[in-house]
Amino acid sequence: MTDSAPVDGQPSLPVPEPAAPRPPAVAPAAAQDAPEAPPARLWDRMREDPQYAPEHLALEAVRRLGPEAAQWAARARAERPGVPAEELVEQAVRKFVTRARLSGAVSGVAGLPGAVLDVGVLAWTQARMVLHIAAAHGVDPTHPDRATDLLVLQRVHKVAGTARLALGVAAGRERAGALFGSGGQTALGKVMIRLGVRLAQMAGVRAAKRVFAKVIPGAAIILGTWANSSATKDLAERSRQLYRSTGPVDPAG
Repeated sequence: MTDSAPVDGQPSLPVPEPAAPRPPAVAPAAAQDAPEAPPARLWDRMREDPQYAPEHLALEAVRRLGPEAAQWAARARAERPGVPAEELVEQAVRKFVTRARLSGAVSGVAGLPGAVLDVGVLAWTQARMVLHIAAAHGVDPTHPDRATDLLVLQRVHKVAGTARLALGVAAGRERAGALFGSGGQTALGKVMIRLGVRLAQMAGVRAAKRVFAKVIPGAAIILGTWANSSATKDLAERSRQLYRSTGPVDPAG
């Protein structure tokens, strides 16, 4: 502390020294690897239109996560010119498989709503991974065709033509919902079950009983961790094969 100069015979008063600057807070590694949930508006859209939940998620993922993947790949290549695409892919796969595993361990114990949340977070994490793999191979992750890729790679649709048709329907319903609001309300329990099954299909947790098994205390954590990790690894391999054969796309072509 320092003392101020006395004024008009008054005793000096202590003046506190400036506080030392604090270092910026750094999130722990575990927090940085924590899975991210889909945005709230997307959840609302999927809950109102569960039949087309995968299509809504794919469209929003390309809009929101595509630019992030493109920036990641550009930054990685600027820092390490000539880095092989497969090395970038390996980084992305390790990162997002870890997030998928954490998703299954964290939210699988919260009953049916937790199970639906789990598969939604997993599908969102997997979409992010696919877009990063595309960017690593020089394929534009922001192009609308990536939404088609997501639905085919995640086996929601068998062929691209069907996926594009479903995406068109979902986009039309999204616009109609924005203009006129949602229609009649279905019982929440039925909506949650239907939404959970559709998202589980997208995330690779194919058997509906796996979704509901997450509701069982104890077994849920083990099942969620294993199922999420396995499904994400399988999706990563399919994505590698697709974008390795596709390669960079010439925008003028």
